[in-house]
Amino acid sequence: MRHLVTRPGRMWVAATLLGGVTLGLLPFVTHRDDILNFVFLVLLAITLAESWNIVAGYAGQVNLGHAAFFGLGALVARALWIQGFPIVIAMAAGAATAMAFALIIGGAAFRLRGAYFAIGTLALGEILRTTVGNSLSEISTLPTASIVAYRLWHRYYLALGLAVLSVCTVAVLATSRLGIGMQAIREDEDAAEACGVGSLALKLTALALSTGLAGLAGGLFAYYYISYYPSHPFGPQWTFDALLMTFIGGVGTVGGPILGAVLYVFLKEHLAVRWVDFHLLIFGALFTVIVLLLPGGLLQACQRARRFLTR
Repeated sequence: MRHLVTRPGRMWVAATLLGGVTLGLLPFVTHRDDILNFVFLVLLAITLAESWNIVAGYAGQVNLGHAAFFGLGALVARALWIQGFPIVIAMAAGAATAMAFALIIGGAAFRLRGAYFAIGTLALGEILRTTVGNSLSEISTLPTASIVAYRLWHRYYLALGLAVLSVCTVAVLATSRLGIGMQAIREDEDAAEACGVGSLALKLTALALSTGLAGLAGGLFAYYYISYYPSHPFGPQWTFDALLMTFIGGVGTVGGPILGAVLYVFLKEHLAVRWVDFHLLIFGALFTVIVLLLPGGLLQACQRARRFLTR
């Protein structure tokens, strides 16, 4: 393990585990559901952002159909859980379904590059959303027994575990041989292939990891909500939420999606109450400013501020 994970990777894993232990004490410190609910949404957002960051930030493949895999995870996990399967098994099945579907379409999708790949994945997500919306148009509601047994802290700890898993996965990947190969493809795929890097295999690996985590996040979403439309997790907003959080925090970094998720959920919850009609415009302006002035996101801004203060 020591040879597989570099020192920065081990530091991120250690910091993530420490943060997980600290947040694990939160239900014992407060019994306020609003606080647990907010932190839950942040943890879910971290998992979703880190999952998108793998394939887009490290492999350089901008997936605009990420919601398709989030939705598949939610659909399968919800169906199995309602049938009586333990939620962990149901979520694992949802993640496996998302990964299998990704690998099936990945070979054909990766023949497209750049904007064509992004548009193709966006079309795929919309096809699945429309199909599920037409075939499962009724609201998915939990049985009465499940509603009576509903406990927020169960969902909270599951979200915490998933967030820790996603951050540790990206931290290990970032400095591994796989991750370095993915970053070479991101910078120049033709040059990477000329140097012996198997681009298709690495892109499929990134897609499998990314969609597996997205499927788990979708399963958590299905476990969290008492009722929702089955087509809702397939909506493009889940893709663009992940994209915004990753770019705001710092795409292609371990900590960027964490910062982006915290800021995004905080602003989204705040703006949804106070400026419901303008929150999309505000997020659009924030995204534009960060892309133009801070292409490295908030993480880059923090690093610049630290260097300035230590001069």
